[in-house]
Amino acid sequence: MDVSGAVAEGFEPVREAFARNFTARGDRGAAVAVYRDGRKVVDLWGGVRDVDGEAPWERGTAQIVRSATKGVAAAVLLLLHQRGELDLEAPVGAYWPEYKAAGKERTLVRDLLAHRAGVPVLDRPLTPAEAADPDLGAAAVAAQAPAWEPGADHGYHAQTYSWLTGELVRRVTGRTIGAWIAEEIAGPLGADLWLGLPAGESARVGRVGPVEAPVPAGALRTRPKRAVSDAYADPASLTRRAFAAITPLPDENDPAYRAAALPASNGIATAEGLARFYASLIGEVEGGRRLFLPETARAARGERAAGPDRVLVVNTRFGLGYMLHGTASPLLSPTSFGHPGRGGALGFADPESGLAFGYVTNGFRKSVTADPRAQALVRALRESAQRVS
Repeated sequence: MDVSGAVAEGFEPVREAFARNFTARGDRGAAVAVYRDGRKVVDLWGGVRDVDGEAPWERGTAQIVRSATKGVAAAVLLLLHQRGELDLEAPVGAYWPEYKAAGKERTLVRDLLAHRAGVPVLDRPLTPAEAADPDLGAAAVAAQAPAWEPGADHGYHAQTYSWLTGELVRRVTGRTIGAWIAEEIAGPLGADLWLGLPAGESARVGRVGPVEAPVPAGALRTRPKRAVSDAYADPASLTRRAFAAITPLPDENDPAYRAAALPASNGIATAEGLARFYASLIGEVEGGRRLFLPETARAARGERAAGPDRVLVVNTRFGLGYMLHGTASPLLSPTSFGHPGRGGALGFADPESGLAFGYVTNGFRKSVTADPRAQALVRALRESAQRVS
């Protein structure tokens, strides 16, 4: 596999793992980037731009990153808290009075971030066109009765996280969350990431789609645990209903969908942009700035939910908007915090080593929180970190 880009001395295992993702793990087109102490040490890309095409992936090719967007959205709320504009311990209803309906009046802002709000599903799912309308989405989650007492348990808010976070930002700032990210995060950082893709950037973004991993001769195909597969198969389960809060599933290659701002699912980024963003959460970035104060970074990765996830049906760990290192989503070390995108993308920061990581792909697999390609790169990065420490 012809891999383009460069790695700093000591990070050669990442290049090797990235190349092997194409030959052994079914990648069609992808990129990976790593920052160390604010400086870029890995910047690699390869394959094709479109999952169903032949045009080569180029420097600066971007892709939709699905739920990896959630980590960027969480930063907006935490930065508003850092600036004194949003109290994480306040009731959501203090900023958004309509949200008090149906038994949600005691829901705290931190409950939204930690997937403890109890509203991962909608009794009436939204169509893709309705989901793209922030007023309709906000009204739907405000009217929704919780599936459990807010704050008492946790379960992944796969789709509803869009309207919970997006509307709260709009109520506090008067701006859409997409505009806030563009003006306060991506612009000052010089990072290629968007929530609500501008028309002028569309030519940089590849087509995405499903891919199957090759199975080596004689190897056994792994199967998910029975409880997990049953949850995804049952239309009445919280699992199925959470992912089906938008029905039918949107066409992720539709320009209208990409232009919408759904912070749970449709952010678009380069691997370099995603890694640069996470680097800014833990330190100064070369040619950019630091976003999180040290105390904000500590709050982001402080455990707020752990154990059996009522939606994902596995044990998950969450800080304030970020997945934490654990069996469901292994990251670099116990200090890491970040977010995967279902079936592919991953971004995270690791304060202990000063490393920040971004991986994007145009081929989505059936994995939810721990894609084998991303995990191979994380293992290689761990090896590299030991070499350069």
